[in-house]
Amino acid sequence: MKKPVTIGITGGSGSGKTFFLEGLSSRFTPEQLCLISQDNYYKPRDQQPLDKNQVKNFDLPESIDREAFYHDLQMLKGGQTVTRKEYTFNNPSREPRMLVFRPTPIIVVEGLFVQYFEEIAGELDLKIFIEAKDHVKFGRRIKRDRIDRGYDLDDVLYRYQHHVMPVYESMIEPLKHHADLVIPNDHGFDRALEVLAGYLKGLL
Repeated sequence: MKKPVTIGITGGSGSGKTFFLEGLSSRFTPEQLCLISQDNYYKPRDQQPLDKNQVKNFDLPESIDREAFYHDLQMLKGGQTVTRKEYTFNNPSREPRMLVFRPTPIIVVEGLFVQYFEEIAGELDLKIFIEAKDHVKFGRRIKRDRIDRGYDLDDVLYRYQHHVMPVYESMIEPLKHHADLVIPNDHGFDRALEVLAGYLKGLL
């Protein structure tokens, strides 16, 4: 099997990574592109670090099982199929699925820390950073955490102020200066998506 092209996509919480990835994936078949998300590599809730108010902080590098994430990426790049149980953030309305990741010519890894973890960043052939203004990201975060993850508004506001923004400013935003491609997403990214998809199709 030819060495796959590995792309890492990161950006602040609420920047639109998931929406961008859905658009990218829709332009390829499952035999062409495999998407593996950091969201399914969070450690169990009882292993999550606590802040000074004893609130679980899911926005730290320590929240992620980086060894398992790196191991599975290596397996995929080596041509092996990977299975992993979906992480649902304790949302009782969602039944976890068993996810299957199959090796493909294009592998996309996404998440806050895919370019922060050195061992994973070293596997990337292309680094993409998606950015958006703070108020745009905040609105998207509220919608996602209340609907998808079942958090109440006070919880969302607390986490954004005390967890999300401090980590973004100190650990995530600096990654933008090392990215190969920075995509603004305040109002959409259709043109950037078409350019990237065209480039990747040319590699197949």
